[in-house]
Amino acid sequence: MPLSDRFREISSQVRNWGRWGPDDQLGTLNLITPEVVLAARDCIRHGRTIPLAVGLEHDGIQVGFVPGRDNPTMTLHAINEGMDPDGGPDSFHTSDDHVSLGLQAGTHWDGLCHVSYSGMVYNGYDASSITAAEGATRCGIQHLRSVCTRGVLLDVARTRGVDLLECPYAITADDLDAAAEMGGVEVRAGDIVLVRTGRMSLYHTGGGMAYCLGPSQDGSNAGLSLSTVPWLHAHDVAAVANDTLAFEVYPSEADTLAVHMLHLVDMGLTQGQNWDLEALSKDCAEDGVYEFFLAATPEPFVGGVGSPVAPVAIK
Repeated sequence: MPLSDRFREISSQVRNWGRWGPDDQLGTLNLITPEVVLAARDCIRHGRTIPLAVGLEHDGIQVGFVPGRDNPTMTLHAINEGMDPDGGPDSFHTSDDHVSLGLQAGTHWDGLCHVSYSGMVYNGYDASSITAAEGATRCGIQHLRSVCTRGVLLDVARTRGVDLLECPYAITADDLDAAAEMGGVEVRAGDIVLVRTGRMSLYHTGGGMAYCLGPSQDGSNAGLSLSTVPWLHAHDVAAVANDTLAFEVYPSEADTLAVHMLHLVDMGLTQGQNWDLEALSKDCAEDGVYEFFLAATPEPFVGGVGSPVAPVAIK
């Protein structure tokens, strides 16, 4: 089906192709300048650290809902083995392991090459630049080498006075404004915005199926709407993440997964899913501070279209 008029209108407003040069593979993360990082250090007031990743485990957050995003399978290939065949029990022994997993199985960043449409990925690179042999030869996840900046929590669920947003719920630009006002924060250029729906609480209490599926077991999702795309562009946000599997509202408002296409392909806006924002939400509500220093550099899998991340908020 052809793209909707609404999609094309937003695309023309937010497209960043060429903004940082014809060879750019970083997108809006270019907005995290040394000056932005230096300013972000002012968010560290107490040295309190809050981890934002779910555990990587065999019975983890993926439940086969997205084919190929397999939960980790870890195998020990050495268990207390001695390195010296003539050594006794007091000599050096080691255990070692390896793992197989979908790179987007847990808390992760989507690379800019994760999505394409009309045969293109971010900055006008041809989608054929993704190959079976080399992965993403343009915009691979390894380019995200230093993701450290000011983070802002926009707690939409708390702003609306609920524990969690029901599915489907389309988070609007007005919701983001209201959450920023509630948190007393102004979103600045180079920030990473974390949007809380509260859905992650279901993972803590009921596991993957309860978290991933809506109340009718139909895969519906509470997430960002099309109206938030120009909002994020206008605020020069460096990246955005939330606490859901699909990130955007589903079923989609117009074109299927249009927010993904607009973020990753048009804006070059790195997008994260499955972030655990529950402890951060509680901490921010207690001290009234909704900004923090955020360290969120993914594992640099060369050619990867996404990668696990273990983000930490520092207050």
